[in-house]
Amino acid sequence: MPKKIEIILHQTCRLEFYLVFCNKIKRINIVHNKRWFFMQITRQTEYAIRTMLELAKFPYGEVLSTRFISEQQDIPEDFLKKTVKLLALADLVVTQRGTNGGIKLAKRAGKINLADIVAAIEGPIALNVCLSPGYTCPNQPVCPVNRNLARAQQALIKELQRETLEDMLKNTDSSDHRE
Repeated sequence: MPKKIEIILHQTCRLEFYLVFCNKIKRINIVHNKRWFFMQITRQTEYAIRTMLELAKFPYGEVLSTRFISEQQDIPEDFLKKTVKLLALADLVVTQRGTNGGIKLAKRAGKINLADIVAAIEGPIALNVCLSPGYTCPNQPVCPVNRNLARAQQALIKELQRETLEDMLKNTDSSDHRE
């Protein structure tokens, strides 16, 4: 269960939420730009998405080296290796050691969506602590915001689940597809 939520408003109009969950600090940045606020995924999640899309460009089962992915996606290789560990723990990729080692998709690109990748890196998707799996909020019965946040969260999850990696690659103009 979350132990602490800290909200900081910086002079630069950047709002940061810190959530301590399972002894890990999660930070969600919300950046104010004149009239809009943006929720941002972490850089590691962005790298995970780019890694998964790179793997999905190749025939299912093909092993790619982390060096190759790092060069193709301009991701620092050491950081990529840490990201790959999280993807492997979530059964999204399989790692292979040895001279022909590297990583490959654990399942077909048509079975993996953005929600899977975000959850692998960030943990369960929850817009607020009251919507976190297993958390019982004492204010929920009387909270006027809970149902609105729950609808927003469901819409976000639905959108992240809408397209698979395969769908995303089909819908790009890139001619770099190798399948």
